[in-house]
Amino acid sequence: MKTEEELEELVLPGEGEVLGIAEKLLGYDRVLVKCMDGHTRLCRIRGKMKRRVWIREGDVLLVAPWDFQFDKRGDITWRYKTNQVDWLRKNGYLKV
Repeated sequence: MKTEEELEELVLPGEGEVLGIAEKLLGYDRVLVKCMDGHTRLCRIRGKMKRRVWIREGDVLLVAPWDFQFDKRGDITWRYKTNQVDWLRKNGYLKV
């Protein structure tokens, strides 16, 4: 059972956003992400997140693909915690 505090923090994919799993850390602010829409994207960690959140291989991420290289590049906008990943799987957002 989720507490209300945990659900408030949960960010769901919006328009133009896709869930993905971190495959490989490439250094500095770059991560190779396998997205749920079938594309593998080279993503960068937003500056705001870079200082606050550590990303590891296997983490579930929220990716905003770029407009001009939609299938190859994107920005990481959120990293989900373990209990949030369980909730996403249970409610059909994550199909892994």
